[in-house]
Amino acid sequence: MTAIDPDTLSADEAREARKAKLFTRINKADSWFKVLGLSFVTPLLKAAAGDNPKAQLKEIWLLLGVPVLAICCFLALWANLAPKVQTSLGAVPGPAQVWEQVINLNEDAKRENQKEADFYQRQDERNAKLEAAGKSDKIKHRQYTGKPTYYDQIWTSIQTVFFGFLLASAIAIPLGIVAGLSRAGEAALNPVIQIFKPVSPLAWLPIVTMIVSATYTTNDGMFTKSFLISAITVTLCSLWPTLINTSLGVASIDKDLVNVSKVLKMNTWTKITKLVLPSALPLIFTGLRLSLGVGWMVLIAAEMLAQNPGLGKFVWDEFQNGSSQSLAKIMVAVFTIGIIGFLLDRLMFALQSLFTFSNNR
Repeated sequence: MTAIDPDTLSADEAREARKAKLFTRINKADSWFKVLGLSFVTPLLKAAAGDNPKAQLKEIWLLLGVPVLAICCFLALWANLAPKVQTSLGAVPGPAQVWEQVINLNEDAKRENQKEADFYQRQDERNAKLEAAGKSDKIKHRQYTGKPTYYDQIWTSIQTVFFGFLLASAIAIPLGIVAGLSRAGEAALNPVIQIFKPVSPLAWLPIVTMIVSATYTTNDGMFTKSFLISAITVTLCSLWPTLINTSLGVASIDKDLVNVSKVLKMNTWTKITKLVLPSALPLIFTGLRLSLGVGWMVLIAAEMLAQNPGLGKFVWDEFQNGSSQSLAKIMVAVFTIGIIGFLLDRLMFALQSLFTFSNNR
């Protein structure tokens, strides 16, 4: 096809060509807006570009207006009904009280970070004086032992869930491939899956605690006991969706492709990397998304009981604290957990869109 020279076009034709090019870019970006949960951006851009504004406004209303209206209705109901419910800690906090605690937690984090900075500054000044006085043998470097901030606890929970999730994936994907390729492997793993898949994290936690305490006898290593207990509990509860979906994806590979691999006399490794994994990848990623979601839900209960210094422990400590602000802080944690869970799912969806060919591309 002969390329169109913009210099040979009339002003109207050039404008239409630019508009068509702009719409093409918007349509390409649309799949990523959907991945990120920002579907409403596409009709906004199209409306701004002049593409049937009436139809685009209808889409904007459905994708943005209705959700915002629903959130406003929820906040209004919450604000009106919350004060009517009395608990042992007082009335259920409304949106204003919860937002106040968001600000307080942020201010607490700033104060704690300043304390830490001041501690290390005093330590550096003291060590500099000792070195100047020729007393280098008395120089000491101590770690700050103040309480973790709310942001530190969020980061601890994210680290814990990813450690458990990655460990679960490293176990589940190979086992799923074995079960999908071999009927004997499927027969061997199916009873294990059916028995252990429904087990609650509260049942696993005492067993994991005893095993970790018996085998990991120091807290001076790379990981603390509470971190390992929480992470391994996450692993045991979250590996099943990935294992099941991997097995299903591998087993559903087109038989013609399997026959081709036999004709080409592919070895097992080549068959898995060149044929099995690419074909099963969409279902594997579906399992990974489900596993990460399960792991995030399990984590909070595990941290509560294992006393791993993350969001679960924060909720438990506030519940035990019993102050007038505790309930509002717990609700802050609830919203934090929900928002992070949504972001983790969007992250996995984005990775799935990068590595698989689907309608999302």
